[in-house]
Amino acid sequence: MSCNWGTELWDQFDNLEKHTSWGIDFLERYSKFVKERADIELSYAKQIRSLSKKYHPKRSREDESRYTWCLAFSATLRQLNELSDQREELAENLNTQIVCELTRYTQEVKAERKTVSTLHYIYKRRFERDCKEAERAQQVSDRIDLDNKTDGEKVRNSSPYTIYSHYLNLFSQRIQDMEERRIERICESMRSSAEAERKVVPVVSSCLDVMMDAAEGIQPRMVSAVGGVVEVYKSGFDPPGDVEFDDYSASMRRSISESSYLDNRMEGRRHSRKLWPFIRKNKPPPPPPTSPLPGGVANSPQSLAPASREPIAQRLNDLMTSGSRTRKQCLRSLKRGCSGPADCSHLPPEQRRKKLQTRINNINQEIQREREQRDALLKMREVYEQNPQMGDADSLEPRLEEVKQSLQRQEEDPDGSYTEDHSAELQFKSRSSEFDDDFEDEEPLPSIGTCKSLYPFQGQNEGTLSLVEGELLSVVEEDKGDGWTRVRRNLEEEGYVPTSYIKVFLDSSAKGAMTYI
Repeated sequence: MSCNWGTELWDQFDNLEKHTSWGIDFLERYSKFVKERADIELSYAKQIRSLSKKYHPKRSREDESRYTWCLAFSATLRQLNELSDQREELAENLNTQIVCELTRYTQEVKAERKTVSTLHYIYKRRFERDCKEAERAQQVSDRIDLDNKTDGEKVRNSSPYTIYSHYLNLFSQRIQDMEERRIERICESMRSSAEAERKVVPVVSSCLDVMMDAAEGIQPRMVSAVGGVVEVYKSGFDPPGDVEFDDYSASMRRSISESSYLDNRMEGRRHSRKLWPFIRKNKPPPPPPTSPLPGGVANSPQSLAPASREPIAQRLNDLMTSGSRTRKQCLRSLKRGCSGPADCSHLPPEQRRKKLQTRINNINQEIQREREQRDALLKMREVYEQNPQMGDADSLEPRLEEVKQSLQRQEEDPDGSYTEDHSAELQFKSRSSEFDDDFEDEEPLPSIGTCKSLYPFQGQNEGTLSLVEGELLSVVEEDKGDGWTRVRRNLEEEGYVPTSYIKVFLDSSAKGAMTYI
């Protein structure tokens, strides 16, 4: 149904003016709404991006690549960053396509409405003036003859008809057109807003799908099994067995031969190497307490007591407080306890194997890259030799020689790029040897007693001395609580042996009595 405001509302121009003013206010309100929504979308995008950066790890840990839940969370953070980009794009589209256009169109509507109102005011004043002239003409026509009175009425009616039928109808029609265009522009703005929202929906849906796939990829059983925690923290040691002990209450009822007893002791030592994975590797584990010795004297409580928990600190203290004669042995004992981390000896066997395998893989990758670079340089040099206009082949020689030396160095060095620890260790050994040379000319320490080895011992570490069962040695230094005693063989060989492996006889002048350790 179409209506013409010029014919239907010819006498309601004031109401039409109020209606158009309200329509312009609504247009401004809608523009402000879209602008505030764009600001909210932009603020939301910034907060989402800030949240994603906040919880994204600054440095990637090695463990995070193993666990599926860490990978899923990283994927979620990346998709949140993508969602923030889409929200920023939506805010930009709302500002450029809707807010700016509505602001410009609002100014145009206001200007057009002002023009129509001004023209309406002008023609209204003209109509009032014409009405006054018509009244004066009416007074004049009353004095004229009756025949001329009809013609005067026709002229009098033609003037209002022209005003009402043409000018006022034109103004009302222009207001109607302006109102229809305003409503149509609001419709287009709402449609554009929904279309801008719809454009980002596929990308948002794709991001949500990736988040769902990442969540579905979490495998709790796989993480807790071989692929996760077990692979990271497995030490490779066997579970500890039963702790061996001597039942002294049943010693009178047992009759054990010497040979079977020694066989059991050897077997116990083999098991003890697996029982205690946390004992320092540079010291062999002591055997279980020995049986009562002949003569009715039981083992001393010193042999049953655990080793000191701070032997290194004690030796450092001895190094600082002792004289020059004993500094050499303190330094040697410290060197026995040191182990550099370059060979991963501080790690359990399984973790050590993985670390070393990772180093081997990295070194192989470096070697492969160097070889590929060398092959590329050789091929380029061959091309330059065949086509001199492409380049000078001699210019590649310095770089080629550098690559060859680097490749040779990596292939010959067993530690690859891990040479700093090795050099530090050599430097430490050289300094220690220089320190030891200062005391080479000093007299050896006097013997304070003798000892007899109860079990064989293989001294594989520096500063230790191998033993044969039943061997007689001289005691140079007593056990200071760390489980090691310093002995000498033939005035030439000195070293430390486990206190529990020997039976010590101290001189009366040194100790005043015989002691069993």
